[in-house]
Amino acid sequence: MLRRTLPLTLIALLALALLAGPASAQSPQANAAQADGLLNKTLYRTGASGRFLMAGTWYFRADATGNGPVADNASPSTAGWTPVSVPNAWNARDYSDASFAGGVGWYKKSFHLPSAKSALSWVVRFESVNYRSKVYLNGRLIGRNTGAYLPFEIRLPASLLKRGGANVLAIRVDDRRFPTDFPPSGLSSIGTPTGGWWNYGGLLREVYLRQIDNIDFNTVAVLPDLPCGTCDAAVTYKTTIRNFGDKSQKVRVTARLGDRRVDLGSAAVGPKKFATFTKRITVKSPRLWSPDSPYLYNTSLTATAPAQGRRKGRTLESYFVQTGIRSVKVVDGHLMINGKPLHARGFGVHEDSLDRGFAIDDAQREQQIQWAREEGATMFRSHYPLHPYYYERMDELGMVAWTEVPVYSVKTKYLKEQKVRKLAAKELANAVRTNINHPSIIVWSAGNELSARPGPVQGYYIQRAVKLAKSIDPTRPVGLAVAGYPSAGCQPEYAPLDVLGINEYFGWYSGPNGQIADRTTLSDYLDSVRQCYPKKAIFITETGAEANRDGPVEERGTYQFQSDFANYHYGVYATKPWLSGALWWTIEEFAVKPGWDGGNPWPMPPIHQKAPITMAGVKKPVFYDLQRIYKGTKQYGP
Repeated sequence: MLRRTLPLTLIALLALALLAGPASAQSPQANAAQADGLLNKTLYRTGASGRFLMAGTWYFRADATGNGPVADNASPSTAGWTPVSVPNAWNARDYSDASFAGGVGWYKKSFHLPSAKSALSWVVRFESVNYRSKVYLNGRLIGRNTGAYLPFEIRLPASLLKRGGANVLAIRVDDRRFPTDFPPSGLSSIGTPTGGWWNYGGLLREVYLRQIDNIDFNTVAVLPDLPCGTCDAAVTYKTTIRNFGDKSQKVRVTARLGDRRVDLGSAAVGPKKFATFTKRITVKSPRLWSPDSPYLYNTSLTATAPAQGRRKGRTLESYFVQTGIRSVKVVDGHLMINGKPLHARGFGVHEDSLDRGFAIDDAQREQQIQWAREEGATMFRSHYPLHPYYYERMDELGMVAWTEVPVYSVKTKYLKEQKVRKLAAKELANAVRTNINHPSIIVWSAGNELSARPGPVQGYYIQRAVKLAKSIDPTRPVGLAVAGYPSAGCQPEYAPLDVLGINEYFGWYSGPNGQIADRTTLSDYLDSVRQCYPKKAIFITETGAEANRDGPVEERGTYQFQSDFANYHYGVYATKPWLSGALWWTIEEFAVKPGWDGGNPWPMPPIHQKAPITMAGVKKPVFYDLQRIYKGTKQYGP
């Protein structure tokens, strides 16, 4: 089991020093790759071996026509291009309507392969690109992707690779979004772009080059099954591997659960074919992962080629995983971890920065986590899958996560299209596959604030999404976050869901026909939700009020109003022991369009100011109110 015991900056420096080594210890090819900024390191640990961070200098060029510098993307020439580092959001610090509406930009980078061996295959991995991308290698289109917040990979064709020389990777990025995208974007009644959190364009997370020695782990799932908090457990390994080679390859797959070796078996995998390995083992008297004792098992997998005559067996690829043995179940309307009830207190979170936009680094992610822990929080919720660093740290710290896909506020007339519903369900399936091994994730959420009166269209989507998520991961509940309005009533379309998240802003927004303007009606409303859904776990997934100045407690937008709002709402939640959690929206301010000011007479658009911490890192008075409330709440256990 690995744990961080040194400051992150020191670890990074040590890693770089070890990686650099004496120049004579590396081949000229490896030295050339390192000079290009390819580093044999990652910003998170989970995943396959052979990853090289594509750091160093990239180049960017805006494309006003949208047709691109196609002829230029094969050239190593950088004339007319701007040097940038990646991750990069090209419109960071630009809060204009044109910035939000989006446009087209190009990135390119010259690189040498770390090894010129002809037997090796290479894949480029993008952790998040917003939103539509076309990928070129040495001037030839090699792949496309649509969507953000989830990784995608594209194989670099051997016929196009210059194994001993410089290659040029170019990416066309188009962040103009449509009402059928996730999240959607469109125009307001007065013709201005609208759509939620800020539409930052670019390579928003890091890029890796992956080395493949014929065999590659395509998917890896390590799923615990714990019948009760004191029972023996079972762990199921399921992995699919792919043979990139031109010949059949015999492969043995093994794993470890701590010090225990697990043999998943062997198989001959045909050229360009896949093979799936599954093994279920019993774990007696397991050490459990829980919020108060987050024990992690090292469960790394290894694919090896068997020995042949005098030729020793060799490792083809390994895949690092840490997981925790624990159960997450909804029992009699409460979410239980290892048979104990959860009463989490926490925050929503967005990746945003005044300087970098969405393209933040691990230091800022760590800062958000430490702020939340300082306040006594145990839970994060996001509108989209977060960078893996968040989940790895929450795994280590015993925090829990509500992980959502950005199927946010999609209008019913678009969700009615079968293609949109299928793509939305696929988005959830991809999020599950990507993050399945993190014990901190306790809810997969199919979306946020779709129509408060779902009807058959949304009902069909919910049914499809839940079924698909559970076919991949039967160990976790599936939920949905909804806008809290009394007029919504009981909705049969929510029947497939295990968990329901309520976004409630009683006393801040007025809601349809003013129905949530009076905060004193909150308690009765929550009781009515419980009566509608007695068997579902209920969370408050959002609450809060914006604040940016001192002033009277009765004046919206003041720190005093915000503190009073927090104390009142969490006071109501304390009278509802059946709530599984309550989250303030958000931990740190972020940029939005429109402003969501809720009646604040002096808002500061586009900054969303409900958070207890400003984008400049300044704590508001409500920080300490929430700290007192959170630390005074028993968040796990009876």
